[in-house]
Amino acid sequence: MITIQEAKTKNELIEFIKFPFSLYKDNPYWVPPIIADELETFDKTKNPAFESAEASFFVALKDNKIVGRIATIINWDEVNHQQKKKVRFGWFDVIDDLEVTKALLEKVYELGKKNNLEYVEGPMGFSNLDKVGVLTEGFEELGTMITWYNYPYYATHFEKLGYVTEKEYLENKFPFANAKPEFFEKINELVKKRYQLKPINFKSAKAVMPYVDKMFDLFNESYASLSSFVAITDVQKEYFKKKYISFINPEYIKYVEDKDGKLVAFAIVMPSFSKALQKANGKLFPFGFLHLLNARRNSKDVVFYLIGVHPEYQNKGVTAIIFSEYHKTFTKRGIKNCFRTPELADNLAIQLLWKNFNPTIHCRRKTFKKEL
Repeated sequence: MITIQEAKTKNELIEFIKFPFSLYKDNPYWVPPIIADELETFDKTKNPAFESAEASFFVALKDNKIVGRIATIINWDEVNHQQKKKVRFGWFDVIDDLEVTKALLEKVYELGKKNNLEYVEGPMGFSNLDKVGVLTEGFEELGTMITWYNYPYYATHFEKLGYVTEKEYLENKFPFANAKPEFFEKINELVKKRYQLKPINFKSAKAVMPYVDKMFDLFNESYASLSSFVAITDVQKEYFKKKYISFINPEYIKYVEDKDGKLVAFAIVMPSFSKALQKANGKLFPFGFLHLLNARRNSKDVVFYLIGVHPEYQNKGVTAIIFSEYHKTFTKRGIKNCFRTPELADNLAIQLLWKNFNPTIHCRRKTFKKEL
């Protein structure tokens, strides 16, 4: 018999968070989160996403053992401002038992019908800066700290339950050796001169902070046209600023300004923390933070997290300035491999941006949709 219980207390949420640790035990490709970080994400008093969203967390039990989990989510900005009558689900993990998946998804349907919503989509988080999609290819590729890993049967479960593909995401990689300066150096100098632009580099997190609000404003402008986009609020800006910016190597953040000091482009790259997180196994102490610190300083793999260009400067070669600056930084640091976070498969502009680096698709993932 399958029973579904809501996780409300701290201890219950910890059990919710820890379920994948047993499901993927000894799996060499799964990257565990930091448990304390996940707890903060689910804390309504700390995560500003709850100002415009609601979420509940459920576990499935069989023979008194947790066999699945799911978060049910409504992003009210999406529902009210974009008129997308959608209930989301995320943080979905399950054993290979279709009945368990079905029982967990019933909680999503309940929330959607209660609020007169029209369809379900997932897996996805609260906002565009959360993890997204169920893995459909690349099960033997090491995950990243900003993606979910899962077994192949997840997609099969959704399909058997009548779900259809809503969005497809691609993850690409390329060796840094593919980044040949001749592809962007000439354009870099031409664009800087023509539009009177200049790159901004940083040596400390403190120097980055005055620019962060401008960056998030530009992020909202750059991605506004994407169908899945929900803008980042002022409160969320402060939250992400404190949580992430100080954690990123300052030299991995690149900005481009015009002659009036207006931010026209930005990029954020992170060192790969995947192997460090596997060593930490969910805990910062006593040694987890040392593994992360070592990766921050010495990882030879990097992950392109975000790139944004103001709509007025898109398709004008501004990214050549960013690539030129990263080439200098990565050469100095001895970077070997570059990875890109999930990008919408129908975002042809972002794919063209990387064509000269000869990237290969190493993972695919999807969100699935079902009418209520």
